[in-house]
Amino acid sequence: MSTPKELRVSKDRRTLTVTFVADGTFELPAEMLRVMSPSAEVQGHAPEERVTVPGKRNVAIAALEPTGNYAIRVRFDDGHDTGIFTWVYLLELGRDKDARWQAYLDELAAAGLSRD
Repeated sequence: MSTPKELRVSKDRRTLTVTFVADGTFELPAEMLRVMSPSAEVQGHAPEERVTVPGKRNVAIAALEPTGNYAIRVRFDDGHDTGIFTWVYLLELGRDKDARWQAYLDELAAAGLSRD
């Protein structure tokens, strides 16, 4: 398993930069992390329960909290703080960023929802 060498939140709190030794550096927008949170509130307890979260364009990262040696909890300024982002999930988000983001935008459009 790849463990990040560095986690850095931008000054405006809108981007998390994750650097993995073997896999490179990924910039993950706070909005993406929020709408793709691994929490049950977003993901549900089964695939059909997953929620498309609108209106998070301006969300920011309030804090990062270590969770063991395998993950972080991201606290967002909208109060959401129940997602545990494992190193594996952060790496997947980084590697698949463009495809996952486009899928999210397509889901929003299909549901008639907005990022604002």
